[in-house]
Amino acid sequence: MSTALVIENDPTDDARRLGEWLTEAGLALSVVKPYAGDPLPADLEGFVALVVLGGEQSAYPPRPEWFDGVEALLRKATRNGVPTLAICLGAQLMATAHGGTVERSASGPEIGPALVGRRDAAETDTLFRYVPLAPDVLQWHFDEITELPAGAVLLAASTRYPHQAFRMGERAWALQFHIECDTPMIGDWAESLPEGYDAYEVIAACDAVMVDVEEVWQPFAARFAALALGELSDMRRPLPLLGQ
Repeated sequence: MSTALVIENDPTDDARRLGEWLTEAGLALSVVKPYAGDPLPADLEGFVALVVLGGEQSAYPPRPEWFDGVEALLRKATRNGVPTLAICLGAQLMATAHGGTVERSASGPEIGPALVGRRDAAETDTLFRYVPLAPDVLQWHFDEITELPAGAVLLAASTRYPHQAFRMGERAWALQFHIECDTPMIGDWAESLPEGYDAYEVIAACDAVMVDVEEVWQPFAARFAALALGELSDMRRPLPLLGQ
């Protein structure tokens, strides 16, 4: 069975719903947990895709020693056209791996359900061309990508945090937001909310959009899996006009 390498950077942020969607679409998952002592592979031989998950750490120093290895794999995946999906911290590591900048956000944390706006470049993107203009997402980050790497294609943005999704090369996607969470995961995160947030309100608000998040991002994950499995063309071309 074709296998995706999944790098879990933090025990509080596993693949959860994203993992279920990918396996339902036909991918097997090989999960590596560097925080627990699992060694990272030197390369992606034997894997058809790479998924890098989030975590409470920062992409800038001081940071875990294994992040250098994660960044190396992200560069190799981008260079070799291995379908890659990087989530939140993973997206920030995608940025720093290619010369972008990640910093503590001057706008403060972004927590809870939100909408992001699809950019014009998404019209011809293999995965984002099917995403609605303003999809529902779940946010939970304190750092932000303040400068995209050279050559990155911006696919989604928001007012306070302009770099919400981007692509490196043709097959490596980075999402600042979360699509993998379920309500129990949000409940665990809510135990350490910063001052000014009400845990009950945040959990309830996130729970209320779980179906909407799934409606958009489960098909997105299935298309990613299909690309990894060789079942989806990644030729970027505009969608046909209605009626054509």
